Amino acid sequence: MKVLVTGANGMLGQDLCPILEDAGCFVIETDIDTMDITNSESTKSVITSSHPDLVIHCAAYTNVDKAEEDLETATKINVTGVENIAKVCGSLDIPLVYISTDYVFDGTNKTPYKPDDKPNPINNYGLTKLQGEEMVKKYCSKYYIARTSWLYGIHGKNFVETMLSLKDKPELKVVDDQIGCPTWTVELANGILKLLQKPYGTYHICGSGSTSWYGFAKEIFRQSNIKVNLISCTTDEFPRPAKRPHYSVMDNDKICRNWEAALNDYLQLRIEETV
Repeated sequence: MKVLVTGANGMLGQDLCPILEDAGCFVIETDIDTMDITNSESTKSVITSSHPDLVIHCAAYTNVDKAEEDLETATKINVTGVENIAKVCGSLDIPLVYISTDYVFDGTNKTPYKPDDKPNPINNYGLTKLQGEEMVKKYCSKYYIARTSWLYGIHGKNFVETMLSLKDKPELKVVDDQIGCPTWTVELANGILKLLQKPYGTYHICGSGSTSWYGFAKEIFRQSNIKVNLISCTTDEFPRPAKRPHYSVMDNDKICRNWEAALNDYLQLRIEETV
């Protein structure tokens, strides 16, 4: 199968592409330098000339806080960019996998969100990603919307690396009243492969189980055998430009492993990469 991947140079893309190749796919890697998704002609030209059997759209504007002050750019990439891709895929009958986010939800649930629960984003990033979902549904009859959350990976800036870089601080305060599902990019990539065996529709691909950012940090340091003066705090004590949902746990139908097991494998890989 020939698969075109957008955002191939991103944190997810760099793990996804080799996993697809190992699964026997011929991968066409694209990024801003080879296909500008905000340009409809560029998008149409690349996809049409490539003749892929599947498009996996990983490219996105992901700076949650900056999206509050620069909604225009976030919309251009996360909405117009998706519209351009979806139109081409729809017209050529190419299945599209669109990576979305837990931030499409408002966080008021008390139980894990299911794929058919009603979205209600509370920040601009979540809003633009939801609008992207709507573009996929509008133009494509064959699509997978894959919502993920709290993503980390070896090829990009992420919470795990941030915590480890701060391990020598006298004290480290981390928010304890936002609950979600940490997800390793490798788990997401393998989950995407599993999706292709399922009916078209919307799915949640995230680590199984849930924790707070504080709980996530605590487990990072525990597995790394690092002693840190870790202190829990509230969201109000750590204000950010963009509101975060207090509870964005998603029901993943067991498509991914427990988040602690995945974190262990990530930390082991991280050690191997530095040897």
